[in-house]
Amino acid sequence: MSVEAVGALREPLRRAVYEFAAGRDEPVGRDEVAEAVGIGRTLAAFHLDRLAEAGLLEVSYARRSGRTGPGAGRPAKLYRRSAAELEVSLPPRRYRSAAGLLAEAVDRSGADELLFEAAREQGRAAGRAAAEAGLVEVLTGQGYEPQPRDDAILLRNCPFHLLARDYPPLVCGMNLALLQGLVQELGPPAATARMAPGADGCCVVIEVASKNNGS
Repeated sequence: MSVEAVGALREPLRRAVYEFAAGRDEPVGRDEVAEAVGIGRTLAAFHLDRLAEAGLLEVSYARRSGRTGPGAGRPAKLYRRSAAELEVSLPPRRYRSAAGLLAEAVDRSGADELLFEAAREQGRAAGRAAAEAGLVEVLTGQGYEPQPRDDAILLRNCPFHLLARDYPPLVCGMNLALLQGLVQELGPPAATARMAPGADGCCVVIEVASKNNGS
């Protein structure tokens, strides 16, 4: 499925369809995609279905009007980014297995604080290396898919999702420390990275001074 997914994104128009659908918080229909990309509804549906078949999008059905019962019309076919992680490596590599073993070793040895300090330093080093770039640009390059708001930067994706699922305190703590170091170097004044377990995507949110309160 991974090779098929890569092949599905080779075509520029289909890649544009995927990028639009994947960048939205809510599922999208063919009409929205057609308007955003500048193509017909039938062509939009074709590309959306091919992306779903490749495992890149998930399909659901819902009535967009909110109406129910007779006369409400047929549910619309909607698409959103798949939660599955796709990787291609030729020949196959087992980096994830190695990462899991390292996480298990750190967890058993109680070396959490050493890991967190190393992560903070790596974050600071990444910030120094990207001094000419902004925080949002660096977060994008790191795979966090940041969404700036007035008082926070939300992170739609966790680059360590599978490890965080298996070792949540350890990996989420490492992620927090990494972002704290990055924010220390690149963040605006008074910016802080803190845990936000209920957030979608990454478990960390970056709080910034609101533009509306003069701070």
